[in-house]
Amino acid sequence: MTGALLASIPSPPTGVYHVGPFTIHMYGVMLLLAIAACVGLTGYRWVKWGGDWDLIFRCAVWGVIAGIVGARVYHLITSWNQDSAIHAHWYGPFAVWSGGLGIWGAIPFGVLVGGWIVHRSGNPVRLMMDAVAPGLLLAQGIGRWGNWWNQELYGKHTTLPWALEIHGKTAAHLYHPTFLYEFVWDLLGVLALLWIDRRFTIKRPGLFALYIAIYTAFRTYEETLRIDPSNHFLGQRVNFWVSLACFVGSVAFFVWWQFFHESADKRAARPRPIPTGPKMAVPKGRVR
Repeated sequence: MTGALLASIPSPPTGVYHVGPFTIHMYGVMLLLAIAACVGLTGYRWVKWGGDWDLIFRCAVWGVIAGIVGARVYHLITSWNQDSAIHAHWYGPFAVWSGGLGIWGAIPFGVLVGGWIVHRSGNPVRLMMDAVAPGLLLAQGIGRWGNWWNQELYGKHTTLPWALEIHGKTAAHLYHPTFLYEFVWDLLGVLALLWIDRRFTIKRPGLFALYIAIYTAFRTYEETLRIDPSNHFLGQRVNFWVSLACFVGSVAFFVWWQFFHESADKRAARPRPIPTGPKMAVPKGRVR
């Protein structure tokens, strides 16, 4: 029993700390660190490509707000009857510090608002999408540590040496640390995206499509490990099907966009046939 406890990842006894009059939620702290990491990496790439920090900060402010709203809306829609914290207080639907943010709502809302800001600034939206792709994946990996602090979203029972010991459980109740699996996968994905972007010439926003494909490739498998409450469809969790659809769609888009879609620049450079116009018929006998 003791040996099993030693060969496991402990969970923190609490995710909430009180410092004087302030209450610190570690879930929120991890989200802030994730946002800072995304802004830092994206800003470095954007400025290196000739952009400016002001646009990054504007996109970050409004994109994050939209992302949090979208993430919460998705969670409320898909987990209204599964998450008891939603109904615990009158402010339950708005209590994002307690967890319950769906990445499937965060990314579309955040990208749409950020893209609109980029478009208004006169900068290329596709280029910005590829600039932010590695940063988003990095943020998602760091944000998963918030689930560790909240002792949530772990996987099935396991006796592996890196099993997660949930606070208050016995050593016989050890679980797959899915937060750690995703964190490691996301970090590897960030390195892969940065290498691909440096090594190959990709039609924008191809890197963003690869980001979605890399993330959902593992997330689809991860959904088969998790045991937290969730609605099911055809024997699988709803997020399993959402992730699978996003994976198939992103891969299909990447292949079509890179190999079968002709860019506007190439179409403009294609030589146009010179119109000949109507021909005048001249009788042979009249030619001198």
